[in-house]
Amino acid sequence: MDNQLIIHLKTNEKIEGRLARSFRNNDIDVELFVDGEQRNLSFKLDDICYIRFLHLPAAVGAGEPESIEQVLTITGESFTVAVFPKPQFEMGFLALLRDAAEPYRTMFFTSTGVQQRQRHIVPVEMIPSHGILDNVRGEEALIFQEELLTPVFDQLMQSGESDQLMRSGESLAVAPQSIPCPQNARVGDILVEAGLLTREQLEVALLDSPVDSGRQHPVEPGSEHPHAVKKLKVGELLVTKGLITEEQLISALAKKFRLRFVDLSHVTPSKGALASISQSLANRLQVFPVSLEGRKLVIATSTPTDLTTEDILRFSTNCSIELVVSSSRQIAAAIDKFYRRRVEAVDTLLDSMKGEAETLAIEEEADEARLLFEPDSEVISLVNRILIDAYQRGASDIHFEPGSGQSPLMVRYRIDGECVPAHQISASYKWAIIARIKILAVLDIAERRRPQSGKILLRYQQQKLEYRVEITPLVGGREAAVLRLLVASKPLPLKDLDLMPYNLERFLGLLDKPYGIILCVGPTGAGKTTTLHSALGHLNSQERKIWTAEDPVEITQPGLCQVQVNIKIGFTFAEALRSFLRADPDVIMIGEMRDPETAKIAIEASLTGHLVLSTLHTNSAPETAVRLIEMGMDPFNFADALIGILAQRLAKRLCPACKKPVGAKRELYDRLVEEFDRSAGRKLEVLPAYQDAILMQRTGCEDCGGSGYKGRVAIHELMTAIPSIKRAIRHEARVEELREIALQEGMWTLKMDGIMKVLHGTTDMEQILRVCM
Repeated sequence: MDNQLIIHLKTNEKIEGRLARSFRNNDIDVELFVDGEQRNLSFKLDDICYIRFLHLPAAVGAGEPESIEQVLTITGESFTVAVFPKPQFEMGFLALLRDAAEPYRTMFFTSTGVQQRQRHIVPVEMIPSHGILDNVRGEEALIFQEELLTPVFDQLMQSGESDQLMRSGESLAVAPQSIPCPQNARVGDILVEAGLLTREQLEVALLDSPVDSGRQHPVEPGSEHPHAVKKLKVGELLVTKGLITEEQLISALAKKFRLRFVDLSHVTPSKGALASISQSLANRLQVFPVSLEGRKLVIATSTPTDLTTEDILRFSTNCSIELVVSSSRQIAAAIDKFYRRRVEAVDTLLDSMKGEAETLAIEEEADEARLLFEPDSEVISLVNRILIDAYQRGASDIHFEPGSGQSPLMVRYRIDGECVPAHQISASYKWAIIARIKILAVLDIAERRRPQSGKILLRYQQQKLEYRVEITPLVGGREAAVLRLLVASKPLPLKDLDLMPYNLERFLGLLDKPYGIILCVGPTGAGKTTTLHSALGHLNSQERKIWTAEDPVEITQPGLCQVQVNIKIGFTFAEALRSFLRADPDVIMIGEMRDPETAKIAIEASLTGHLVLSTLHTNSAPETAVRLIEMGMDPFNFADALIGILAQRLAKRLCPACKKPVGAKRELYDRLVEEFDRSAGRKLEVLPAYQDAILMQRTGCEDCGGSGYKGRVAIHELMTAIPSIKRAIRHEARVEELREIALQEGMWTLKMDGIMKVLHGTTDMEQILRVCM
C-alpha cells in the first residue's frame, strides 16, 4: 500500500504500520495504524530517529533532490542519501536512499535524531550546465554523480580549473553552504576559489599592507599578515581595500565554519529572545538574538572567528547557543530597531496598569493605608508596575542596575533562583526611579555615598507585600537597588518540605528532643526559614511557649511570640535571646546566628533546658560544626548541646505539565547508581530498582515559559549528633573526618539526596549538579 512506513525510535525500537493522516512539513508527530492495535498510535517526532516510507507521501510534494549526503544517526546507523531541498520541514529533512534495490527508500530524518551530516560533492543542479549530465535524469543522475563525478571534480580542483565551475553555480553570497569546505580551509582560499578575487590580488593586497616595522614580510596566501596594523585579519584587510564586500566575507566565513547565513532584515525576534541578552551585551559582542525555542538560543554574529563569543553567551544566558552569521551593518540596525522598541514599551507600561496602580496602597507600620497613585507622575506608576509585575511573576528579588552614562537602567527578576532580564528603561528615568524607591523605603534621597537599608510595605488585592530594600553606591555617583519580595504566608507542613521518608523520620526524631540545638544551614535563599517554621508548626501546641527572633518576620503563626530585630536601635539577635531567657520559653528560634555572641548564648540556652533552632550560612552539615568551633565556641559545650544539623539547597523542579520519560533510561540509571555509589561508598540497597525508577526529562511548554522547569525542590543533608559525632567534635576533628563518620552512621549527602529525587522524576541531574558538589 502507498502509505506503508516504518518508524525507528531513538530507543532502537521499530514500529511498522500505515499512515493514519497526512504527513506534512509542520507536523510535530506522526499518527499510524498498526495491525492488532485497537486504536491509532501517535509518536512525537522528538522521540523518533527516522521514518522510512514505502512511497513518498502525496501530501509532501517534494521537488528534485539537491545533493548527496552521508547521514549518521544517534543510534549509530549511517546512510548515503540524496536530500530534497523542498519542502522545508520544521523538525527534520526528507531524503532518498541511494540504493535503488532497497525497499522503503524515502526517509525522513528528525533533527534530534541526526548526529552528523556531510556532503560528498557539489550539488546536482551545478552539473548539467557543463553538459556532463545532459542525458541523465532522476535517480540515475544521483548515482552517476556519486560514482563518476567525484573523481572528475577532484581533478578539476587539483588542476586549478575550479573557478569556472564555482562561478557557474549559485553565488557564494547567496548560498554559502552549497559547496563543501574543509574545516581548516583559509578564508583567502575560499574567496579565491569562489571567483571573488584572484590569487594575485590576494597576494598583492597582503604584501602592500602597512606593517609596524615599516618593512614588508612575505605572507602565505590565505593566512593573516603577522604584523598588520591593528592586526587586521585577511578578510577585514580585503574589505578595507575594497576587493570584496562585507557580505561576501561573511558568506565565506559562514562557509568555512559551516554556519547558516541569516538576513536580519526579514527577522522579527520574539520577546523571549530579546530578553535573553541585554542591549549592552549585544552591543559589546556585536550579536543579535534571532530566536529562542525552549533553551536553544539562535544568535547572529558577524565575527564567527571569535571563539569566546559562544562561551560568553552560554554563560550569561544559561542557554544552548547556535551561532548564525550576518553582516555587522544588519546586526547594528537590528539592535537599534528592536531594543529601542523595548525601551519605548517599558515607558508606556502605565497604559495597561492604570487600574492596578490606582488600587496599590502603601502600608504603614500601624496598618494605615494611603493612596500611592499620583495621576501626573509616570515614575511613580512605573515603579508600581514593576513591583506588582515581579509579584505576579513569582520573583523573589528585583534588581535595578543603572548603566553608566546614557546606558539604560536594567531591571532583572530572580525567579526560581535564576536572574532573568525583565525590563530595560530609558536612561532619563534611572535617577528618578532610584529616588522613588528611596522615598517608599523612607531612606535619605540625598545620601549617595553610603549603603542604605529599608523596607516597603504594600497592600495589593488584599495581599500584604513586603520588599526589603538595599541601596548600594556604584562608581560615577550611580546607585543600584535590590528589593527582596517577602509575601506574608503560612508555614508548610513538614511532609511538604520534600524530605525523603528516611530523612523525615530522623528529623522528626530530633524535634522530639526536650532540649538541645538544631541548626538549618545553607546559602541565602535556600529555604532555611521555611524549614524552621515548618518545624515550629510541628512543635506548636498549648503546652509549649515558643519565642522567635527574626529579621524580618516572613512567616507568622498563631501561638508564637514573634519578635522583629531592629539593628538600628541596638536590638540585635543577642539582645533578643537574652530577653527570651528571662521570659520562661520552651522553644526558641533565632533567625540567624550572625556573630559569636549570638552563637554562644544560643548554645548556653540549649544547655539549660531549652530547645533552640537557628540558621547559619555554611555549605554542608559537617562544615557547620567545624565553623562554629573556629568562631570560638567551646567544643565540649557545643558537642553536648548539638542535636542535629540539616543542610539544604533548592534545585529547579521539572515542569509537571510537560516533563516526559527519558529515552535512554538504562544508560542514565546506571550513571546515577555509579554516582550514588561514589558519593556513599555503600548502601546501594536504598536506591529504587531499575523498573521502579521514574526518570524524566524537560521539554518546555507555556506553563514553564519554555524552560522545562517550574518551581523548586529542596535537597537535604541531615547529620544527627550521635555519640561518635560528639566525640569527633570534642576532639576538633576536620571536616573530612566528620563527614566520613556521618556517612558511616547513615547520613545522606546533598548529592545522594538529589540523586534520589532524580530517580523519583522530580528533577534532573543537571540541576542537582548546579547546587551541590
